[in-house]
Amino acid sequence: MSQTLAEKFYYLMKLGRELEVRCKEEYLKGNISGFLHLAIGEEAVHVGAVIGFGKGDLFCPYREHVLALARGIEAKYIMAELFGKVTGVSKGKGGSMHLYEPKMDFYGGNAIVAAHLPHAVGAAYARKLMGEKAGVLAIFGDGATNSGTFFESINMASLWEVPVLFLCENNQYAIGTHISRSSALKDLYLKARDYMPSVQVDGMDVFVVYEAVVKAKEYIEEYGKPYFIEALTYRFEGHSMADKGDYRSPREIESFKRRDPIKLLVDKSLQMGWLTEEQIRLMDQKIEKVIEEAVEFALNSPEPSEGELYTDLYCGVCSDVIP
Repeated sequence: MSQTLAEKFYYLMKLGRELEVRCKEEYLKGNISGFLHLAIGEEAVHVGAVIGFGKGDLFCPYREHVLALARGIEAKYIMAELFGKVTGVSKGKGGSMHLYEPKMDFYGGNAIVAAHLPHAVGAAYARKLMGEKAGVLAIFGDGATNSGTFFESINMASLWEVPVLFLCENNQYAIGTHISRSSALKDLYLKARDYMPSVQVDGMDVFVVYEAVVKAKEYIEEYGKPYFIEALTYRFEGHSMADKGDYRSPREIESFKRRDPIKLLVDKSLQMGWLTEEQIRLMDQKIEKVIEEAVEFALNSPEPSEGELYTDLYCGVCSDVIP
């Protein structure tokens, strides 16, 4: 089982890393505009959580490229969306911050910090009413835990006893503000412990994240109640492409890069015999091909027509009564 997981984890984490490195290059070329938030360094949380959770709704913040890949959205549709093309996963109208694919229960990319948490609680309540066990995974950053919306959401989730897993990816910075300057509690899982089971895990180890999420998923399915995980991680890039990240010292960044989640996965997998150098080489070749094809697909795809401005504004029922 570990061998199968190691191969899946490596492929998705490395694919996510290379996709975002290429996104950075295309942004600097001018092919991608608007905001671009990279999750380089946080791949273990994104891949481990999505694979560990399995079926169910996924609500996430705007740093969601790797989350989308892990959910099964193809790289070419993500890249096309970032290029603003009609073939993108959100028809070119969402961009980096608004990837959305309801066919895969992926309700990602909310640009407002913590705004998706009430949505996740509502979806979990709906699943409860329908008698479904799959539940909901809500991923958010450390900065979101300082908002009133966060506390309202964990309160109602506990009160209503709904199957939602709150996963906080704590990368220590809310944009450029360190957690020590924004939160009275540095261990964020303590904010939820009076409402639900709450744990803190190493977010740089994909196996640790996976196992914690599997355990949490079993809990919310069996008891129909919420659960909270804080995953300690780090982003190697700035908050966005507009952020140089110079509020962090080179020594701090380098200390975390020594625990690069992809390197940790490779070292452990080679040591345990779960992966070989040849397997890694072949996956790297495949990833390179996928990324090149994704960029070509995006470059050659058409832009949305002007008429697309007026689609998806109202739900089907509303469009029948609103001219």
